[in-house]
Amino acid sequence: MSDRSRRSSSAHHAPLRVMMLGLRGIPDLQGGVERHVQELARRLARAGCSVEVLGRARYLPSRRPYEWCGVRVTPLFSPRNHALESIVHTLLGVLYAAWVRPDILHIHAIGPSLLVPLARVLGLRVVVTHHGFDYDREKWGRLARAMLRIGEWTGMRFSSGRIAVSHGIASVVAARHAVAVSPIPNGVTVHPMPQGTGTLARFGLEPGRYVVMVSRLVPEKRHLDLIDAFARAALLGWKLALVGGADHADSYSREVLNRARRTAGVVTTGFQSGPALQELLAHAGLFVLPSSHEGLPIALLEALSYGVRTLSSDIPPNREVGLPDTCYFPVRDVGALVAGMARACARLPDEAERTESRERIRRMFDWDVIAARTRELYITVQRDPAARARAPGRAPLSRPGP
Repeated sequence: MSDRSRRSSSAHHAPLRVMMLGLRGIPDLQGGVERHVQELARRLARAGCSVEVLGRARYLPSRRPYEWCGVRVTPLFSPRNHALESIVHTLLGVLYAAWVRPDILHIHAIGPSLLVPLARVLGLRVVVTHHGFDYDREKWGRLARAMLRIGEWTGMRFSSGRIAVSHGIASVVAARHAVAVSPIPNGVTVHPMPQGTGTLARFGLEPGRYVVMVSRLVPEKRHLDLIDAFARAALLGWKLALVGGADHADSYSREVLNRARRTAGVVTTGFQSGPALQELLAHAGLFVLPSSHEGLPIALLEALSYGVRTLSSDIPPNREVGLPDTCYFPVRDVGALVAGMARACARLPDEAERTESRERIRRMFDWDVIAARTRELYITVQRDPAARARAPGRAPLSRPGP
């Protein structure tokens, strides 16, 4: 075989090289995008892709590149300034990607998508995942909302391929920007039911006798509504566990923690992951998500994967999970939340109901299927002449070392 033929054969069989950008990092960091990438990246690596995740150095366990579940994690600098953290890190990530030359640069969320045009000019094929209309989050001011809207516009208009984590987001974005968007949802891993209760004991919780909420402490999650509703519901012998922390302490997170301390029966656990989080979800009597903004809530899917009864606000992303009407209440309606909690806690699901819930979630939101669909989109983008890199550039002979 000639040298040219050998090179052609080697290129044909080379693994698809994917780089992911737009998150703090992996593994086990707080946030829906972080959880999404963690689950997706390791499955893509298992399927034969070469996957590299660019993380923000100050959130990661090492300042040097490391491997996790077959995924290379590369720390890059990000400033401590909350307003500049994401955009500066994304800029550095795009420049790094232009040097390494992956087959696909996968940018997550609309904020980092501001830099999609730069990535395209630098000759990269870019896939963007739209995780939600972040400009609707209550924490952002007018300028930040405007920048996020521009990020959505540039991400959808200039990317080589587009994904939305729900059908609702896909429909809105496709109509708004006149582009094709693939609805590929968030997913869930259905774990065996945990048997231990050590984490519960640590927080003074009794199996089946507590309400749980899992989320970051940010205004759109509406923790204060849940704390008020729990106090008014007066569920005899029940507690409320708020699982999650704040990325950056602010007036809202301080108010949530202060209100929790002043309300009898409310427990705050801080951020939890792995077996501890599984235990807190699996043994809950009720999971509640009162948020005013979501993409497609992974925490809700995880609660359902343990067969736990759930109650969530009636916003479209929560409705897309497809639960009965009794599992929803009008967002911001604390009175309806009180009534829903009292009704849900009056009778816990039996084993048959829990098994049915677990199987339904396994069928509808299987991460393995989601990873396979994402990989198919990568291959389509890679083969599409219209998505070819527009700027000249030659891939390095090898990736940079640690």
